[in-house]
Amino acid sequence: MERAFSERDSGYDGVFFTAVRTTGIFCRPSCPSRPKLENVEFLPSIKACLFAGYRPCKRCLPEAVDGTLPPWVAELTRRIEAAPETRWTSAELASMGVSPERARRWFQAHYGMTFAAWCRAHRLGTAFTRLREGGTVDDATFGAGFESHSGFRDAFQRVFGAPPGKAVATTQRIVVTLMESPLGPLLAAAREGGVCLLEYTDRRMLEHNLGEMRRRFEGPVVPGSHPHLDALRRQLAEYFDGGRRVFEVPLEPRGTAFQERVWAQLQRIPHGTTVSYDELAASIDQPTAQRAVARANGANRICILIPCHRVIGKDGTLTGYGGGLWRKRLLIELERTGSLPGGTRVEEGLDRAETPAL
Repeated sequence: MERAFSERDSGYDGVFFTAVRTTGIFCRPSCPSRPKLENVEFLPSIKACLFAGYRPCKRCLPEAVDGTLPPWVAELTRRIEAAPETRWTSAELASMGVSPERARRWFQAHYGMTFAAWCRAHRLGTAFTRLREGGTVDDATFGAGFESHSGFRDAFQRVFGAPPGKAVATTQRIVVTLMESPLGPLLAAAREGGVCLLEYTDRRMLEHNLGEMRRRFEGPVVPGSHPHLDALRRQLAEYFDGGRRVFEVPLEPRGTAFQERVWAQLQRIPHGTTVSYDELAASIDQPTAQRAVARANGANRICILIPCHRVIGKDGTLTGYGGGLWRKRLLIELERTGSLPGGTRVEEGLDRAETPAL
């Protein structure tokens, strides 16, 4: 949070808020105002800021933050989806009021790749789909914005590890996309076998888990769309609306044999209930393996769908959660009652929920 504050990183707008003790004002992390760090405290929600006696900044309007993507990111990705063959220049980014460095930092933080690499991967992912659907190499080359077949083949082989003809026949892509949620943006990934990643974009382990996913599946990671991701988006919306208790989208978590046993057992914990680590270990006939179970729980790369948030301490207290204890508390409350703490419906917004200080 200190890094995001010092760099004015808009990617964290809505994830937390900066409250300035000396002025009594709270802001987005990206606010142009620069108070001294020793005068700042970090709070998780607008309600927490208001209850602590802070009022919203009139410069950055933090009350407009609702956990969605920053507007400039949403507009930029919309334009790229509409015209994937476009090669974005610094001047085109500047015309949107976005500096190349800002775009590079945001995409690196949330996708694990720079903006330029993301655009290139998106073009090549589109070309891969065209070839798989029976299109010609000419269609794929020029439709992806390449000016020559040699340039296209070289770029394609660097990403997919094989020339176009061989890669299309043998390679499975890992398709990634961002999804908005009341708890902040999520990075999702899927292959033909199912969803293989769902992570909060601000999780410290995100970069490690992306690397682990690449290692486990040995496939290229490209941004784009996928039927499993479309289904996941719909089912997550139903879940956060309080109307879905069981997810039906297929999963492909892939870990060690022990991890997969733990993850399978996590999916058997009924919606709206919790278990302790002791109970989870006993349920897989490993009653003395609480620590190993806890490590496997923490290594879960598919949050919410593999519900590691349903595991709590033996004494009933909330214990570690990669997405933050405040998210764990909200997920447990949502599943128990269909609403956020204090009776606030999920669709009314995270920023008005009762959540503990970070």
